[in-house]
Amino acid sequence: MALQQNGTASKMPKHNGETSSHHPSVNGNGEIKREQAERFTFTSEPTLEDIRRMQAEFTDERNWNQFHQPRNLLLALVGEVGEVSELFQWRGEVAEGLPDWTEPEREHLAQELSDVLIYLVELAEKCHVDLPQAVLRKMALNRLKYPASKVHGSAKKYTEYKD
Repeated sequence: MALQQNGTASKMPKHNGETSSHHPSVNGNGEIKREQAERFTFTSEPTLEDIRRMQAEFTDERNWNQFHQPRNLLLALVGEVGEVSELFQWRGEVAEGLPDWTEPEREHLAQELSDVLIYLVELAEKCHVDLPQAVLRKMALNRLKYPASKVHGSAKKYTEYKD
């Protein structure tokens, strides 16, 4: 939802072309309370396993496995992250949803982020890391390191929190 200058809610497209028309609520003082914006969601396909399989087929068809070893994949991944960084360089803060970006700029970002994901998934494959399971374990650890009751609204590192 976006608030227009006159304070009314406008329909904003979601990632898949649908629109959301949630209206803001007003508190007892007549002030507009901004509800948590609807979160962006990914489509359910392709899965990480689908991406892994597609990239493995792509690599096999070109006989590139000889080059796609962990060190080389890591360096390629870092290079692609650098390309993503260049797209944000000199822009200052960028609002969520990239409202000031053109469609070609958004597509360029999508392509570079895709390169990052593809290399990350292939690196995980070559290192025999089941990425979805590793994410579940890591998120469980993060919940222990950053309990919501202690860290809510703070950007401190977990070592800076006192019991």
